[in-house]
Amino acid sequence: MFCYIPRPTSVDFGVSGRNVLLIVGGGIAAYKSLELVRRLAERGIKTRAILTKAGAEFVTPLSLSALTNEKVHTDLFSLTDEAEMGHIQLSRSAELVVVAPATADLMAKMANGLANDLASTTLLATDKKVLMAPAMNVRMWESASVRRNRAQLEKDGVLFVGPNDGEMACGEFGPGRMAEPLEIAAAIEKALGATGPLKGVKALVTAGPTREPVDPVRFLANHSSGKQGYAIAEALARAGADTTLISGPVSLAAPNGVKLTKVVTAQEMLAACEAALPADVLVMAAAVADWRPDIAANSKIKKSAASLAHERVVPLIKLVENPDILATIAQGPKRPRLLIGFAAETDDVVSNAVAKRARKGADWIIANDVSGDVMGGDRNRIHIVSETGTEDWPEMTKTEVGARLAQRIAEKLKGAA
Repeated sequence: MFCYIPRPTSVDFGVSGRNVLLIVGGGIAAYKSLELVRRLAERGIKTRAILTKAGAEFVTPLSLSALTNEKVHTDLFSLTDEAEMGHIQLSRSAELVVVAPATADLMAKMANGLANDLASTTLLATDKKVLMAPAMNVRMWESASVRRNRAQLEKDGVLFVGPNDGEMACGEFGPGRMAEPLEIAAAIEKALGATGPLKGVKALVTAGPTREPVDPVRFLANHSSGKQGYAIAEALARAGADTTLISGPVSLAAPNGVKLTKVVTAQEMLAACEAALPADVLVMAAAVADWRPDIAANSKIKKSAASLAHERVVPLIKLVENPDILATIAQGPKRPRLLIGFAAETDDVVSNAVAKRARKGADWIIANDVSGDVMGGDRNRIHIVSETGTEDWPEMTKTEVGARLAQRIAEKLKGAA
């Protein structure tokens, strides 16, 4: 047994060292631009910012400057900046210009070639790709003029991310809500042509619980939230893998850049996995029910007359064993190059995982102690059991586990471990 401590450096997903120019327009969604800068920094992407006069009503230059570690540009007529043609330099020094939030005003100016402030002048002067994340009232977004401007911008090669449906600050609901920072960050990675260490790799991930119906209103299940599996799928996609996620019933949004297939039962999950193969790597993070009722009733099972008379007559439910998805795929003709299972344990975590690996025929078993709130929480502590021993990882967030595991998978597939 040996202890493996993941490297503290960030995982390189093919965009580290790249740089973008962020234009922050006016609107309540401007606060998301601060989170976007943080998310880009996590990916090693350097950001410089232009803050419009309207944007400065919602976020301050100091806030943006503190997060970008750069001067924030606001004024077209700055004597210092424009003596060196600052709007030209800003427009040419970045690899991508991102407008978030992209207001109706900024979209109209760019679509019609107007340039009366630093943001619009920079957009007109740039020779780089432009990515816009619109944010406005639903009626504005659906207006004829905004639709016309968007069509012109798309014709001109401008990229868009969002807007999403949702509740607006004004109280209305519909399309117009700015995409979330993680969505925008994923769109930026794509626009920058991110490759990543897993480019060309096909990955398959399972996540969440399965539900085995007893009758139309009851089922057998477990407490799995799906958070760890979803984090792994997103990390693999960010690393460049063509990733499919097969998920049991959870309340999570689909990860960015991932093809999502929803299932309910263990039998459905097995069928979905087999349909998605072949794959280079399969990570089975789902908490699959071991048993299911032999027969699911077509109507709700009612209490008997004896039960109503408090005689405690309990209906008997005969259970049958569900298919062993991991073992089935391990023994099948389309076995992935790297087959990874999970072992959620409450006692003898590592020793049970070692036995499970041998029994199932997996390459790795990722074991974790679920006796606390791991299944519903945001943190995890895992042990990777492989043919070479056990790697004991320190506790970290599930997002961090996903990123470290994606790095570890890349190393394995390249023959480094």
